[in-house]
Amino acid sequence: MTTELGYHILKYPRLEGDGLRPSPKEALRITMELTDDRSLELTFELLKGAIDVHVHAGPHLKSSPRRVDPIEAAIQARDAGMRTIVFKDVFEMSNGIAWLVNRHVPNFKVYGGLMLNTVYGGMNPRAVKTALHYGDGAKYLDFGAHSTYYQASREGRNVNGKFVPLSELYPKFKTEELDRCIRIPVDGEPGTELDEILRLAAATPGLYVDTGHVSVEEAVRLIDLKDHYGYKKIVVSSSVTKIATADQLRYMAGKGAFIEFTIAAYTAPTVIPLTHYYVEKEYASIDEGMEKGPEVGIREVAETIRLIGAEHCIMATDFGRYALPTPLEGLREFIACMLDLGIPPEDIRKMVKTNPERLLGLEPLG
Repeated sequence: MTTELGYHILKYPRLEGDGLRPSPKEALRITMELTDDRSLELTFELLKGAIDVHVHAGPHLKSSPRRVDPIEAAIQARDAGMRTIVFKDVFEMSNGIAWLVNRHVPNFKVYGGLMLNTVYGGMNPRAVKTALHYGDGAKYLDFGAHSTYYQASREGRNVNGKFVPLSELYPKFKTEELDRCIRIPVDGEPGTELDEILRLAAATPGLYVDTGHVSVEEAVRLIDLKDHYGYKKIVVSSSVTKIATADQLRYMAGKGAFIEFTIAAYTAPTVIPLTHYYVEKEYASIDEGMEKGPEVGIREVAETIRLIGAEHCIMATDFGRYALPTPLEGLREFIACMLDLGIPPEDIRKMVKTNPERLLGLEPLG
């Protein structure tokens, strides 16, 4: 289907390389080929100059405490040799937080931006205009987390063994949340509000767009709209990455999008050999949950990176919640997992340093 503007909707051409995804048996073989040079030091070395573009360290609801505050997160990252971090906040423009951190943490610069959640009324051009001039100015524009229609319409509870959406359980949820949620038209014209927002994005040098927690089809539309409006950089949120097919991810990467992977989306990396007990490497086994098989969990990240190429991918954490490690330790853990799953150090450096530098418009460090 093609709109008047010429965008191809819901079509994902089959690209070269179909069938390259390893079989479960092959994936297990790759995973279990442990080497004698597994190195804690290398994980810290790969943090040098790294950038985490997805840190939730800001204030939050009392029911959802944070692991570190923004100043702590910045100091930890700086002292580990990282280049910068990017704050995300589902309630506030995090470029205001970034402004404060940059005033009080010397020798380090952080960034923030705007997530178009329902606290800002959803698709709100006024919020975008304000964010571009508030504090240090928004570095990104994100189309929402829980406040996308795609995600909010799927949130709910099990009632007597049956899943019931929140919008059915609580009528006010529909009027106060769901009706204000972000939707990206996948057919027809963008609409007045989205049109204005995308024009603002295109007119702001250095700003990048993040798809947020939309559906895969909506993410594809935002990527296809890029050529018409002229915004240069777009990130496919990890929430989209996790539900997209290989063909869809390769299509989006082929259109110039960065594909984001966050360790938070695959937390509990217990399906790789965290502790190898036997001298014989062929005895290496999954520490826990062997019945899950090699095709699930964080293995999928390494597998997909091989499939679409590290030059199209970004590794981040989405950490900040109090039950998880610090964002700094989360990124080191993510690096360690990818090393153990056979991703070469040079590819990891692309995904934690080179590609985030390009996204943020920073001059590359050596």
